[in-house]
Amino acid sequence: MASKVEMEVECKSNAEKIWNNIRDSTTVFPKALPHLFEGIEVVEGDGKSVGSVRLIKYPPGLSAISSIKEKIELVDEEKKTLSYSVIEGGVYTNFKASLSVSTKGSDGGSVVKWWCEYDKAREDCPNPDLIKDFGTKTFQDLDAFILANP
Repeated sequence: MASKVEMEVECKSNAEKIWNNIRDSTTVFPKALPHLFEGIEVVEGDGKSVGSVRLIKYPPGLSAISSIKEKIELVDEEKKTLSYSVIEGGVYTNFKASLSVSTKGSDGGSVVKWWCEYDKAREDCPNPDLIKDFGTKTFQDLDAFILANP
């Protein structure tokens, strides 16, 4: 049976800026978040469209996983939503994740919602809270980067 992890991060940056930086994560994340992403390479497609495959490389010592391959499954620019699956690497099977970016109130901020479903490949797989913590840090640090680089 699939397990689920959900998280939500409130950002000071507006939804459009957060969304655009997520969509350009192939180039933005390694530059803005080098402590979390060593590099992101496009393996198939353009790295943004449905069917694109990206190789995500993590810095040495960050976790037991040095890299994963993810495939973009859905993109909805109007709703600022995307979904992807991990097709190689990782310690979970059937890992599918989605995220959405929305405007928060009238203060110009935004909310990033991220959720995933997965099966443990083995009973001794790491606690999925690590995934939630990594996602939270990614979007908090991305927000800080955007605010510092308008």
